[in-house]
Amino acid sequence: MEHGLSQRLYVALAPWLLLILESIFVIAAVALTFLSQRKSKLGEKAPVFLSLRSAFARLARRKALAAFAVGASTLVLRVALIPLWGVPQPIWHDEFSFLLAADTFAHGRLTNPTHPMWIHFESFHIIQHPTYMSMYPPAQGLMLAAGQLLGHPWIGQLLTTAMMCSVLCWMLQAWLPPTWALLGASLAMLQVGLLSYWMNSYFGTSLPALGGVLVLGALPRIQRHARLRDALLMGLGLAILANTRPFEGFVFSLPIAAAMVVWFAKPKRISAATVFLRVVLPLILILGATGTAMGYYFWRVTGNAFVMPYQVNREAYAMAPYFVWQHPRPEPVYHHAEMKDFYVQWELRDFQSGRTPLGFARRLRRRFRMLWTFYVGPIFTLPFLAFPFLFRDRKMRFPLLLATGVAVGVFMETWTLDHYLAPALGLFYLFLVQCIRHLRLYRWRHRPVGHGLARAIPLLCLAMVVLRLTAVATGTQIEPLWQRGNLQRNVIVRELQTMPGKHLVIVHYGPNHSSHIDWIFNRADIDGSKVVWARDMGDSRNQELLLYFKDRQAWRIEADDPVPKLEPYARGRSEN
Repeated sequence: MEHGLSQRLYVALAPWLLLILESIFVIAAVALTFLSQRKSKLGEKAPVFLSLRSAFARLARRKALAAFAVGASTLVLRVALIPLWGVPQPIWHDEFSFLLAADTFAHGRLTNPTHPMWIHFESFHIIQHPTYMSMYPPAQGLMLAAGQLLGHPWIGQLLTTAMMCSVLCWMLQAWLPPTWALLGASLAMLQVGLLSYWMNSYFGTSLPALGGVLVLGALPRIQRHARLRDALLMGLGLAILANTRPFEGFVFSLPIAAAMVVWFAKPKRISAATVFLRVVLPLILILGATGTAMGYYFWRVTGNAFVMPYQVNREAYAMAPYFVWQHPRPEPVYHHAEMKDFYVQWELRDFQSGRTPLGFARRLRRRFRMLWTFYVGPIFTLPFLAFPFLFRDRKMRFPLLLATGVAVGVFMETWTLDHYLAPALGLFYLFLVQCIRHLRLYRWRHRPVGHGLARAIPLLCLAMVVLRLTAVATGTQIEPLWQRGNLQRNVIVRELQTMPGKHLVIVHYGPNHSSHIDWIFNRADIDGSKVVWARDMGDSRNQELLLYFKDRQAWRIEADDPVPKLEPYARGRSEN
């Protein structure tokens, strides 16, 4: 009886268990800080703390070394965690789409010809006509392709995330004192760079964040020095944004462009001609080259330099529009029930539910809760209590204006996920560190408790990392299993890789299948792949596929079984 009650309680709390534990840690840290009877700054006289603080400050003052240290630490620590945390496996549609792009680029192609049996291989976020390719912009696929050439696509994600943490430190150095910049980058490493899905997936997450921090870090440097190097870095950041998250990158870049125009119009010690040659002309050349390359890529994939693969995919499959003010499209022809379930039963219903004022308010509430959970959480809620003080900081005026524009733009989209705001990651950590600086000044009963609260934040972040790793090491589940990817599919893949010959796997789903989890993913060269995955279209329709792949061992799998297993698929069987 007691065991059953505890089991039901665990199941009920499982989705929130990590947040609950983090909240307990925060409450305990705050209580210890306020209950302390010491009137000196908490722990400031401890020799260990003094030596650590001194070493941290010395490193921070060497700005280039500090930025390198953050990226190198991210890389080394995550590689060291592979025996415990593993290498992530893909599970979501987007990841498989990005991996298709990576495999295509790794083989020296921009796209792939449509397969004769394409109807059996239809999958989410992938176009089949006029070519077979991912619908997403190419930058993430290029990074994963680089990783694939180095041994595994995830290496590209690993390197990108480490680079993002490093450049974030460089960006913060342009806005904050060096020690605080290093603190902000270190917090990002602990919260985003090691154990989050930004590192442990194949999503386009860290790359648009890298583009955003390049732009945000270059802006004040250009305004101070008008150096060619900073203009090139800003151009690179804008090119990355255009080829990762075009809309969010555009919304993020508009206020930046306005700030650049205002700066250019102001009188400066440097002549206008010099500014044009060092800043304006390089940006024009980089953006022009980027636009030309993008047009060529679109032409190769869609046949039109002005039509993105994303547009082709949405027109072929989707009914729900991308923005809240648009109207649904007519229902297209769907060849597979799971695809209709995703685009009609989930996407369209979700869009329509947000069209009323009450529905829109509920959607905003869900988004705030989701974004708070990922970016802020209980630990960072503590410093963000000082957020109102940021409006008094003159240096924060433009970042606050920029953040407002980004928020308005993103919340006009039909859907918002955590990484949609990746271009503005630098803004978040800029605000966070500035809030910690204000929190540090807080006094309670003439005691500088703010110092203790500020010092508790990185310690709490570190404690949560240790807790999560300990849970994995001991087999205690305190967070969702999906963060490891589709492990069941990976087991089947490994089994097939050890078998001789080539294989065709026909996947069947049960009546309660979740369309968000899909098994159908094929490489760029379908015919040359050792394993080909196809949707079950019924025995009669499956025969044409079996005839085409007559040299392969055919298998059938029930993907929704608790433990999916391969079963030989009999050729020539007919429907009952």
